[in-house]
Amino acid sequence: MLSVAQYIARSILRRYRKGFSRSLDRPYIAQQRVFGYLMRKFEHTELGAQFHIHGKISPQEYAARVPIFRYDDFKPYIKRTMDGEQGVLWPDRIVLFAKSAGTTSDQSKYIPVSREYLWGNHLMGSRLALSTLLYYHPEVNAFSGKNLAIPGTFYPYEPNPSVRIGDISAIMTYHMPRVARWFFTPDFRTAFIEDFEEKIERTAHLSMRQNVVTISGVPTWNVVLIRRVLALSGKQYLRDVWPNFRAYIHGGVRFEPYREQFRRWIPEGDFVYQEVYNASEGFIAVQDQFPHRGMALMVDHGIYYEFVPQEHVDEADPPTLTLEEVEEGKNYAVIMSTAAGLWRYWLGDVVKFLSTRPPRIEVVGRTQQFINVFGEELMVENAEKALAATCEETGAVVAEYTAGPIYFREGQPGGHEWIVEFKIPPSDVEDFAQKLDDNLRRVNSDYNAKREGDMALKRLSLTAAPRGTFQRWLKYRGKLGAQAKVPRLSNDRAIIDDILNFIHDEKATF
Repeated sequence: MLSVAQYIARSILRRYRKGFSRSLDRPYIAQQRVFGYLMRKFEHTELGAQFHIHGKISPQEYAARVPIFRYDDFKPYIKRTMDGEQGVLWPDRIVLFAKSAGTTSDQSKYIPVSREYLWGNHLMGSRLALSTLLYYHPEVNAFSGKNLAIPGTFYPYEPNPSVRIGDISAIMTYHMPRVARWFFTPDFRTAFIEDFEEKIERTAHLSMRQNVVTISGVPTWNVVLIRRVLALSGKQYLRDVWPNFRAYIHGGVRFEPYREQFRRWIPEGDFVYQEVYNASEGFIAVQDQFPHRGMALMVDHGIYYEFVPQEHVDEADPPTLTLEEVEEGKNYAVIMSTAAGLWRYWLGDVVKFLSTRPPRIEVVGRTQQFINVFGEELMVENAEKALAATCEETGAVVAEYTAGPIYFREGQPGGHEWIVEFKIPPSDVEDFAQKLDDNLRRVNSDYNAKREGDMALKRLSLTAAPRGTFQRWLKYRGKLGAQAKVPRLSNDRAIIDDILNFIHDEKATF
């Protein structure tokens, strides 16, 4: 028999899933509704007045009047809002800001989160993910045990303590409905420990004694936690620790580099993986078909979308398309306007439309995470397909990786340099590097063309990093936390040189 809490939770989730399905049936109408609502709000802000926005403006007029904003463009307005000014970006009071460490900069970003947006987008996205998962997989009895998640930190903003900042995972956890807390682990006291390593250790000790049914969150830190749980328990497989563990809801980074690790920990075929697309700027999409890849775009939950065709991303004033104008199979950079005061905001992610009605996407990379120094246009999607194929051929398992360019010098061709941390190393690292290069040539015709005869690109070089290098480097750089991400591809050598120097300094210490 269901408990009262279980009955309430299931009833609420069923209602949300039905609404989500209806919006996907009429996505363009949903986007028009969201756009109209946002413009009526934008009209009553300082920034809206600057661009002469009114509630009846058309999407075409909006795109013509308001430029595309990067974070640095928004930074002065966000700082004023954090310091207590109201009505700058959003007409209602904003006291929550999601802190994002970013991927290529040491400087944090602070993304406004209105109360309306928190409940109508971020927390709603979690509900839609769970409701969809349970609809297709009722055997995942999420309300019979605990959902394990590792949020980041959440604390007052020192210049204005009425404002609170933190990882979006922490903001969402702190504000989750009380009924959901019955099914969440760890306890809040543990969840909000500031020292991330202490949080991992205490969560591992606590959770291994509980009935964990699902895990959700960024794979990077879930992997660290799982390794600790298995070490403490002395078990090889996660089902030996948590017999009812049935699903992993993941997002934040691409899952392919971690898939083989999870298969080794959970070899059973009845386990379910669900991908979500949740950024600090908004909860954007949810995988709604199984086992098919692709995520359904959240079209009726506080975000109005525009899309820049990939071939125009480097232009100063690129053209944008509405959801109704995008094409299946093509890549686009995401521009978003939100119910938290981001207007025509350049998210930095590149998505591919697998279908347009209903709109389903996959994230294929970042506008800033690629290597195109030599015209090879290597995206994260290409890198991870090649890496997965190489691991399958060699039996290796990759924990983390990053790659960057080797510049031309003294008549020598350029190339790519990889740093790879293996969970299970290959028997021959050089053979792994050769196979990885071969697979990159197979999945990316531009890379293959540049590799012909070693004229423009020589074969990639690969450094096998000691176990735990990337986690220690993130900690060293002050990025240890739930939202921290290892940069995958960089178009310069700043990241890769920094990690190589870190490895060298560690070796010199011991």
